[in-house]
Amino acid sequence: MNSIFDRTTLHNGVHMPWLGLGVYQAKEGKEVENAVKWAIEIGYRSIDTAALYENEVGVGKAIKESGIAREELFITTKVWNNRQGYESTLAAFEESRQKLDLEYIDLYLIHWPVKGKYKETWKALEKLYRDGIVKAIGVSNFQIHHLEDLMADSEIVPMVNQVEYHPKLTQKELLHFCQTHHIQLEAWRPLMKGQIFGEPTIVEIAKKYNKKPSQIVLRWDLQHGVVTIPKSVHRDRIQENGDIFDFELTKEDMEAIDELNQNHRLGADPDNFDF
Repeated sequence: MNSIFDRTTLHNGVHMPWLGLGVYQAKEGKEVENAVKWAIEIGYRSIDTAALYENEVGVGKAIKESGIAREELFITTKVWNNRQGYESTLAAFEESRQKLDLEYIDLYLIHWPVKGKYKETWKALEKLYRDGIVKAIGVSNFQIHHLEDLMADSEIVPMVNQVEYHPKLTQKELLHFCQTHHIQLEAWRPLMKGQIFGEPTIVEIAKKYNKKPSQIVLRWDLQHGVVTIPKSVHRDRIQENGDIFDFELTKEDMEAIDELNQNHRLGADPDNFDF
């Protein structure tokens, strides 16, 4: 993890960048287009969107205008909850693919574990993967019991599990489970919407390395073997978030950040959501 171009290898051999740009709540049009273009110019090669975000068209437009070869980029999108089920997921995927204007998607995820639906949804993802129009498939917001339930009836183990992950929600058991089963954990909302920036422990460690609190947290993600996708629509922040490959946290600093855990979620509980 010495370069913004470094990648982890998923269990099917696909190479996924350690750092990506999240575009949740980035407005369709110039806002998301500029964010994606800036990120790619800076060196990001992974962009994470979703049907729910309603900005897939802008993401696709920015990709086309970036001038970077398609095979160098890693594009993720997700099926939303109201489209889960076998046939509806296949249709939802095609809609996303058309909006992104891409021949294939690098990673397609089940956005949330909708009870009674996610197994059929997964069968659709397995078909998309076998058909070669998705390079990797995975899930988002799945707890250990969701993964165990899914894997009991599936032919393919998820390659990625994207979850809320930050110093106040370290999810050590889930991380260990995913690592044991060769499922790559990926962090959404890694910076807690900026709430972590004033944490005294993070601030002190940032001073030690002459880095920003955000850079300390993102580096902590990487050193735990967690892919991270901070969201920003500001060029300076996107640049700052990418500047995390020229230092390494000590074991003591990693442990100090681990100790900040409070099992505190900003987003919904995967075991209790109603959307």
